Amino acid sequence: MSLGRSIDPWGTNPGDAIDAALAAIETALHDLLATDPAYWRTEQKKDLLARLEKLQAQQAALRLRVLATAGDIAEETGAKDASAWMRADLLVDKAVARSQIKLAAAVSKYDLVAAGLADGVVSQDKARVITQALDKIEGDPVASTEDLTLAEKLLVDHATRLAANELRIVGRRILREIDPARFEDAEAKALLAEEERAQQKTALRVWDNHDGTVGLERVLPTSIGMRFKRLVEAYAQPRKQQLVDKGAPLPPWARLMGQGFARLLETIDPAAMPRHGGDATTINVVISLEELRKDLGIATLGYDETNGTTITVAEARRMACNATIIPWVLGGDGEVLDAGRASGFFQPIQRKALRLQQKCCQAEGCDMPPEWCDAHHLDPWAAGGKTDLKDGALLCSHHHRLAHNPAYLHGRLPDGTIRFTRRP
Repeated sequence: MSLGRSIDPWGTNPGDAIDAALAAIETALHDLLATDPAYWRTEQKKDLLARLEKLQAQQAALRLRVLATAGDIAEETGAKDASAWMRADLLVDKAVARSQIKLAAAVSKYDLVAAGLADGVVSQDKARVITQALDKIEGDPVASTEDLTLAEKLLVDHATRLAANELRIVGRRILREIDPARFEDAEAKALLAEEERAQQKTALRVWDNHDGTVGLERVLPTSIGMRFKRLVEAYAQPRKQQLVDKGAPLPPWARLMGQGFARLLETIDPAAMPRHGGDATTINVVISLEELRKDLGIATLGYDETNGTTITVAEARRMACNATIIPWVLGGDGEVLDAGRASGFFQPIQRKALRLQQKCCQAEGCDMPPEWCDAHHLDPWAAGGKTDLKDGALLCSHHHRLAHNPAYLHGRLPDGTIRFTRRP
């Protein structure tokens, strides 16, 4: 597509120069893509990545400069605005297109930011961070025009040494850096207001995906969110280290964090939880004794099949290893005819004894420490197994799931470890 075909007032045609420049860029990129980086020297790779970083900033500067004056494109094509044309002709998502046009307008207000982009020392991400900080300062009744100018200069300078996220933190307190005496109280008030808004934004949604998973969407205040992150990491990191020590391939960190979160929830001490109309954090699992004894069967989380979510019997048995089990006798219509006493789970003193005896996960070749293991019944409790130390084995979450997975067989070896084999 050619750019700038119109004739300018001075009788020259800039379109030819633009086409030539674009053609040169396209040719150079084509030549580079025709080579295989596997055969490049390390210094060449480092040099190319550093120069591409600068070129990307300059390319963003050019694009934003054009987008800032792209109103005529919408007018000529009949589009609602330039973002609508980008969606229709360039297949750019509307939200992305609007974000770019908004950034183009913001950058056009700040000469130093625009110059930093053009020089390749300010990336597009950093430009967005800086302009957002400057727009906030512009609306601050305490800040003057001189403060805004100095803040722009300092932030562009910081951008040469900081990553975008680090720059965002600096941007929030840049006024205090300019004049601590004048802006310290203002920053404290702004931070307090931000924390109050964070409390109002705090939210958690949980929904059943009906594919064996539950979806979560959450927004937390920064202090709570970082605390949550550290807690989950504390459960995810040991699993990662075990895999690293064994030389096994690492799953995505997001999966490890998800497994860590699941482990955190499963190991919370119910006695330390607030009570809410019954037992602390109680989940009802409805299953017949006949289904419980099957390899393949269905259980219901909830009070009945209509209002509950179904899980496999294997998952119900795995949950039972770490939960209080109260047998309920139900009538044909689901009415409660009788209730037994809590039983079937290892007591805290038994878990401590298992940890002292077994030291780690008892699966063959696994050395996951005992703190990260569940106490498992070798003979299923539902089939008459006893909750005693002889029948107990520590298993990490991975092998505990295998122990209850009907696709696998497992048995104890002479040395006490447990070997898993896939059913033929």
